[in-house]
Amino acid sequence: MPHGPGPDGPSGPGTWALDLDGVVWRGEEPLPGAAATVARLRDGGHRVVFISNNSNAPLAATVAKLGALGIQAGPEDVLTSARAAASMLEPGTTALVFGGPGVVEALAEAGVATVADGPADAVVVGWHREFDYDRLSRASRAVREGARFVATNDDATYPMAGGLVPGAGSLVAAVSYASGEAPEVAGKPHEPMVSMVRRRVGPVAVMVGDRPDTDGRMARRLGARFGLVLTGVTTRADLPVDPTPDAVAADLAALVALVDARA
Repeated sequence: MPHGPGPDGPSGPGTWALDLDGVVWRGEEPLPGAAATVARLRDGGHRVVFISNNSNAPLAATVAKLGALGIQAGPEDVLTSARAAASMLEPGTTALVFGGPGVVEALAEAGVATVADGPADAVVVGWHREFDYDRLSRASRAVREGARFVATNDDATYPMAGGLVPGAGSLVAAVSYASGEAPEVAGKPHEPMVSMVRRRVGPVAVMVGDRPDTDGRMARRLGARFGLVLTGVTTRADLPVDPTPDAVAADLAALVALVDARA
């Protein structure tokens, strides 16, 4: 496993960063063994944090969802693309939001006022099920009129219990096409999320996710090892992928066992 900080590798105490969708759960369905594996990592002295591009849920809801699965986490252990997007905007500015309550919450905590329509300093687009023609029209019009265009993330899809659904990137692409402007993207693997992780977490030994384009590139930018699990977007039929993972396994439990066996 050639990548990652320090000679001790992931077997020594270090931080493991786990994606949520496709690693810990698929929609409302917990993935088998995830809670026990997080406990195993912590028992081994590792810190475990969760880095998600899903901006929809408020932070407390994500923490509560982890707790319901038997995974104890505090707000400081969960970093989302909503928070990364909020970090890009200045306090006192206004934002027209096309996203879930997690985006509204993060912006409010950053001192950014949300508006329902009309002129705004920024348009922020994240994943939400209510996206429709009217929202597309209002978002693209505001961007054409000069509002800064911020995307929480650009994932094309999200893994849910019944299969893949359109992700925030699909909504962002529609606004981009209609407005003629490219977005500034906050989430993995882009700089706002990288900076937030470095600031709040510090060095990361292993980044685990189900998407090479987000989690794998995030791992490389953090100087971490990339562990790819096949419980989300990527399947074995998609291999090989770029960037090349340092370890590939069927699920989180199998990945941790594989990394430990190699150490």
